[in-house]
Amino acid sequence: MKDQFRSGTKKVAEQLSQLQQKLGQQFAHLRGNLADLYWNRSPEQRQRIRLAAFAFAILSLGIVLGRLTDINRAVQIDKSDKTLKVEKSGTLELKLPGVTLNPEIYVFKEAKTTEVPIEIKVPGRLAFNAEKSKVISARVAGRVERIFAFDGAAVNQGSPILEMYSPEFNSAQQEYLLASKTASILGKNQAMGDLMQDAKMTQDAASNRLRNIGVSDQEIAQLGSNQRTQSNLLIRSPIQGVVIKRNTEPGAFVNSGDVLASLADPKALWFLGNVFEKDIRLLSSGQQLILKTEAYPDREFVAQTNYVAPSVDPETRALLIRADVNNDDGLLRPDMFMSAKLLVGKGLAVVVPQSAIVRIREMRYAIVRVSPDTFRRLPVKGYDLDGKRFAITDGLGAGLMVLTDGAVLLNDRFAKLED
Repeated sequence: MKDQFRSGTKKVAEQLSQLQQKLGQQFAHLRGNLADLYWNRSPEQRQRIRLAAFAFAILSLGIVLGRLTDINRAVQIDKSDKTLKVEKSGTLELKLPGVTLNPEIYVFKEAKTTEVPIEIKVPGRLAFNAEKSKVISARVAGRVERIFAFDGAAVNQGSPILEMYSPEFNSAQQEYLLASKTASILGKNQAMGDLMQDAKMTQDAASNRLRNIGVSDQEIAQLGSNQRTQSNLLIRSPIQGVVIKRNTEPGAFVNSGDVLASLADPKALWFLGNVFEKDIRLLSSGQQLILKTEAYPDREFVAQTNYVAPSVDPETRALLIRADVNNDDGLLRPDMFMSAKLLVGKGLAVVVPQSAIVRIREMRYAIVRVSPDTFRRLPVKGYDLDGKRFAITDGLGAGLMVLTDGAVLLNDRFAKLED
């Protein structure tokens, strides 16, 4: 048994010795090849190889030291004299012991309540006043012969818009002339009194037919006087305004009822605004609106509400209001976006300059001093008064010392500690 164990051990040792010799030979051969490769390089290339080897050695040493170091050790943080307290209401309190704010930069004033107009914001757009707009439609079938007023053309009441050839118009003229001539002949014979009355009724019916086609009383009288028919029917403007849209071309055939053109008065516009559900209770007809647009940032346009919709739009969840807008100077255009402030009454608010308000996304804040070294940032609600002042309706009471200048700078200290 011992002999077999010794024999096996000896055999394993011989195999290991042979393997060691082979590995030594291969390593020596590889080292020789590497040496040849190294020394066959230029001096500059050998220097780069040495630098790469040195860098690899430094990196390997850093990895080893990093693994030997406890990365979960406790880190000591120095405490600052500045402290920040966050309340559930969103109020932040900042303590700056030993810090004196420069009074030339940071100006505090006592908050006071004053009577201000209560306003709600109403987004909307402009549109033509539909009550002073007209759609011209063909009253008879025919062919458009000529157009006098194209898109954008200014027209007066009675100005020609287009003329068209219509067999029905020609037939109505002939009918009127025949009825007029018959009534004239019968009127000269007193024995024909009964027939005269019938002829007069026929003449009146022919006149009404011409009026329904669009012929004016003046043109009917002129037809009876001249006893000559007109070849084309002249379509005239019923209002003073501009041609918004033309719906036909010269030579086009139109049927009775087809729209020929749309007219409107550019000096009479409507503001169509959307009031959200929470503000509906404040609405009433006749309230004043202050309109502003990006096209004229320094101008304000005054309007009066004349209509409040009876129901809320199910898609926008807003209530439509309408107001008359005077556009005598012609600055405004239909479909312009307008932002409006609707004056719904008066109330009390703390009025501060815009510089006192810190705006962070959708939130508004004001900073007050509660002690020489303690400051609070309060979330507030309100609205812009005139671009220079802000009316705080909630979140800030009278008597507090509010920061009116330097609010943005002091808010940076809140933000740094908040992070």
